Amino acid sequence: MTGDPALDLARKVLDSQPFSRLVGARVTAFGDGEAVLELDVRPELLQQNGFLHGGVLSYAADNAITFAAGTALGPAVLTAGFSIQYVRPAVGRSLIARAAVVHAGRRQAVVRCDLLTTGGDRETDVEGVAGVGDGMGVGDEPGGADEPGRTGRRETLCAVAQGTVLAAEPPRDSAP
Repeated sequence: MTGDPALDLARKVLDSQPFSRLVGARVTAFGDGEAVLELDVRPELLQQNGFLHGGVLSYAADNAITFAAGTALGPAVLTAGFSIQYVRPAVGRSLIARAAVVHAGRRQAVVRCDLLTTGGDRETDVEGVAGVGDGMGVGDEPGGADEPGRTGRRETLCAVAQGTVLAAEPPRDSAP
């Protein structure tokens, strides 16, 4: 219990999702149009080259997007669709999915999500990967790769996602 009823409820909802428990996701911030999910990187979540699997990043983006939208639309929400752009391979000790509502109406919200890793040594962990650390300019701008983040830890941007979330209709009783 955090003393924040909204965050406590968000954690309870996340814990009710078996897949979220499987990957070890946790809600670390929730409210005012924003949500943050985190998970620890472990060998079962890596792909064959040793990077965090893109499906794990997509899961984290989808869930963070939906939780952030829930702060604006209410608890009954469903992802209508989302897209993700992978910026660089995800390496590190933990993944952070930081989502914020960009626009919300009565029945739908558009949400952006940044996916970042912490605890990785980008120069050695992704050495030799095409397009990473080769002077192509990715992350050269402020707030890009390897900037100190809101957590006080060095954060590396790995992907950016955007999604549309709809307020869900309550299930209709099928009995006559």
